[in-house]
Amino acid sequence: MKYGITAALLIGLTGFSCAFQRSEIPVDKLTLPNGFKIELYANVPNARSLTLSPSGTVYVGTRSKGSVYAVLDLNKDGKADKVYEIDKGLNMPNGVAFKDGDLYVAEVSRILRYKNIESNLGSPPEPEIIYDGYPTDTHHGWKYIAFGPDGKLYVPVGAPCNVCERDNPIYASITRMDISNPNPEIVARGVRNSVGFDWDPETQDLWFTDNGRDMMGDDIPPCELNHLSKAGEHFGFPYCHGGDIPDPKFGKERSCDEFVKPAWRFMAHVAPLGMKFYTGSMFPEKYHNAVFIAQHGSWNRSKKSGYRVMVGFKEGNKIVAMQPFVSGWLNDATQQAWGRPVALLQLPDGSMLLSDDYAGVIYRITYAK
Repeated sequence: MKYGITAALLIGLTGFSCAFQRSEIPVDKLTLPNGFKIELYANVPNARSLTLSPSGTVYVGTRSKGSVYAVLDLNKDGKADKVYEIDKGLNMPNGVAFKDGDLYVAEVSRILRYKNIESNLGSPPEPEIIYDGYPTDTHHGWKYIAFGPDGKLYVPVGAPCNVCERDNPIYASITRMDISNPNPEIVARGVRNSVGFDWDPETQDLWFTDNGRDMMGDDIPPCELNHLSKAGEHFGFPYCHGGDIPDPKFGKERSCDEFVKPAWRFMAHVAPLGMKFYTGSMFPEKYHNAVFIAQHGSWNRSKKSGYRVMVGFKEGNKIVAMQPFVSGWLNDATQQAWGRPVALLQLPDGSMLLSDDYAGVIYRITYAK
């Protein structure tokens, strides 16, 4: 069943659940560079991937919730005031993308399309199945999707394991497809689990995050930010991690010299997810074309890592510096976290939205001198 929910964004509405009431989200604990401000934009349970329509509607995917939402700021005051539940009961509908009036949603094994969604938010149509041939494995099966500069839909396929080899080459890859003739083409190989990517505004090259494997200790291997310079490049998994660390089981089969090195090595287990190059005019000039990366945070490290947003500064095709941009979701002393950042979305005014699936909210980041 599909139905619309309009709300003043108060938790307690039918179908809504969240880790916190709106008034309980301790946004004041978050720290940003001078001049930046972060505020609550919307309450959306299990908010994950974000995409924007030309009209300004923000579409939100979820993972465990199984729902897809549309969020509207009708009075343009920087806070959403209406939320529609577009669909529910889906299989990990993490990925959302928008093109030519239609909403695209990625489940584990298939891509759905909701035609003319902007005119039907209150009564969403039944989705069309664009493609249903991706693997059905739920381990790393949730997907981030986006349309590239070439007009094709990019869809990652995570490894169905912590570390393993599979005969089917589509595992541990990033694919792309023409939605008018959906036949996935592999553009990046050896990618364990990417849940975020974007295109360099200067070169149009694809950059993507990749989550490192587990069970090699607290400090190795690093999670990665990668740069694809040509289709078909291999980034090492499962043979090599972080560019130079052979896998204990599979490392003898291939040399690390065969693979593309990471553009940046993060701390192990930080779980980098969403990433966006900043092209707006609100933030200071130093942030123009910088890359913002949401670190979801570790799940099994003895001392937690991640739980913050990083910003990387680029010269040519190299990241020359990386520093924290938003932090405060994790209390280092107690090792308790109250939020986990997931995905980023730049709005037309140059502000930036950030989803948090643990707190069940979307934040808005602004800058003023």
